[in-house]
Amino acid sequence: MARTKPVRGSTEKPDHIMISFYDDSRYSMAVTWRTCAEVEGGFVEYRAQNGGTMRCEAENHVFESDIDISVIHTARLKNLTPGTKYFYTCGDENNRSDEFSFETQAENTHKFTFLALADFQKGEPHDLPDYSYLGKFIKKILKEHPEIKFILSAGDSTDCGQHEQQWNGMFCGLEGIIENVPFMAALGNHDNRGFEDYEKGIGRYYAEPAEFFCAQFRKAYPDNGAENWKTENYSFDYGDAHFIIFSINGPEETDEWAKKDLQNTAKKWKLGTYHFPIYYSGTDCENDDAYPVMRGSMEMCDIMFSGHEHNFSRSFPIKNEEIFDRPSQGTVHYMLGNGNCNPPGSRTLQKVWHSAFFPQEENVSAYALVEVDGDRVTLTEMLDDGRIVDKCIIDKKEDMIYPHALAPKYNRPRMLFKGMDPGLAQVDVPPENVDGVWFIAAAVLASFIGADVNRGEGSVGIELYGHKAVFTLGSDEAQTADGVLPLGSKVFRGRREQLYVPADGFAKAFGMKWCYSERNNFLSFEHESESHPVPVQP
Repeated sequence: MARTKPVRGSTEKPDHIMISFYDDSRYSMAVTWRTCAEVEGGFVEYRAQNGGTMRCEAENHVFESDIDISVIHTARLKNLTPGTKYFYTCGDENNRSDEFSFETQAENTHKFTFLALADFQKGEPHDLPDYSYLGKFIKKILKEHPEIKFILSAGDSTDCGQHEQQWNGMFCGLEGIIENVPFMAALGNHDNRGFEDYEKGIGRYYAEPAEFFCAQFRKAYPDNGAENWKTENYSFDYGDAHFIIFSINGPEETDEWAKKDLQNTAKKWKLGTYHFPIYYSGTDCENDDAYPVMRGSMEMCDIMFSGHEHNFSRSFPIKNEEIFDRPSQGTVHYMLGNGNCNPPGSRTLQKVWHSAFFPQEENVSAYALVEVDGDRVTLTEMLDDGRIVDKCIIDKKEDMIYPHALAPKYNRPRMLFKGMDPGLAQVDVPPENVDGVWFIAAAVLASFIGADVNRGEGSVGIELYGHKAVFTLGSDEAQTADGVLPLGSKVFRGRREQLYVPADGFAKAFGMKWCYSERNNFLSFEHESESHPVPVQP
C-alpha cells in the first residue's frame, strides 16, 4: 500500500542539506541531503572562487522511517585546497539545489572559534515541531560572529529522534545555516527516544543503536568510532584541537575506543562531548550511566562539553573524584545550557564541584562561543538577550584558569550527597576515620536526603530508595528486609550522641556508591535513582 507523503516529507527536490567534517578538514568536506525514494542517485557540483567546476558522486542509501521512505545522499568531497572558499550545488540532473558555500580549514590554523549549543529540541506541535526560533537565534549569532567555523551540538537536537517529524522540524529550523556552516552533533537521549504511539506519547523506548540518527549521519561524520556504535561515536581535528564525540550507548566499548583515539592524537587540546553531564547540577540527577565506566577516557580530555539539564555550569578541573585548581590537574566539565528556550523541568543547585553556575530557569536560550588560540581556550557562555553568563580562559602555558577560583579543601571531613552539602545539619557531626575505616552520622545524612528515619534507644531505622535497614549501637551488622548485612565494623555513638555507621555499610544498605576525596576532605555519596525521597506524612 502506497504511503501518503507527510507534511515536510521528502520530494524530488533536495532538502535537509548540510555540510560536515568527515576527514581532514583542510582537504575535505561532506555534503548531505535528502530526496524521495524515486531519486536514486545524486552528485555535488563544486568550484573554488576562481576555479572550474568539479563533480563528486554521492553515496546513497534508503532511509525508511516511521512516516516516509527517502534517500539520504552524501557526497564526500576530497583533495580540496586549504583555506579556500568553495561554492556548490547538490541534487541530480533534474533537481538542483540553490548554490551554497563553505570554507576549508587553512593550513597552520592556530586560532579559530566554534559555536556550541545543546538541548534545542522542540516537541510541539507534535506533527510539525516548531524550530523557527532556533533558526533565527543561530542566524543572529552567526551574523554577530562571522568568525565561527562550525557548530557543535551536545545532543538533544530533537525531542523524539525515532520519529522523523522531529528531524524534519530540526532541519527546517536550521535551513539557511548548516548548508554553509558545518554541523557536528552528539547523540542525546531524546535523539534516540521514540514512542509506540508518538501522538499520545505511549510506550516510550530508547533505540540502541540510535537508528534514525545513524541513518541520516552515517556518511556525514567520520567512520572512526567504536565498532558497534559507529556514527554515534566519532572524532575529528580542527586546528590545534582534537574533538571526540562520545555516544550515550555502549559505554564499555566507547571507553575502549576513546582511550585509543585520544592516545593517538598529538593535538594540543582534547575536547570531548557527551550529552549527560558527569558533574551535574540537578538535585535529582546521576552519572551512573557513564562513571566510572568511561572515566578513563573522559579524564584524558581537557574539557568535556555536555547538555541534558538545560542550565549552565562549569566545574573546577576534576580527576578521579578529586577537585583541583589548575587545568593540568583534571578535566573541566562544561554544561552548555539549553539553546531553544527550554527551561529545566527540575530545580538546579550549585554543587561543590562547580566553579561557575547559572540555573537558566528563565525562558531564555544559551550558547557558548569557544575560541581556541594556541595555548589558550576562551569560553564565553551567553544568553539570547546579550547577557554574559560566564567567561573564562584556560591557559595551558601558564597552567591557570581565569578568573581565579580555588577548589575547597575542608579542615574537617564533610558528607556530600550528589554534590550537595547538608549544611547546618552536619556542622557538628563530621565523618570520622577510625583505624582506616570511615564512619558517618547515618541518620543525619539520611534525613537530608529525604529518608524516613526512626531513632530508637541505641538504634536507628532508615527507609530510603526502597530499602530498609536498622543499625544498632555496638553491632557490626544491619537488619534489612533481605536479612543480615555485614557492616565490617561496629556502630558507635559519636558526636552529638549520633550513631556512627561505617560509610561502606551504609552505602551498601541503600544501593549507593561512595568515595573519599583526600585532597578536598569529603565523603561523597551517589545514588542512581533520580527520584526525590520525601518522608510520608501520616
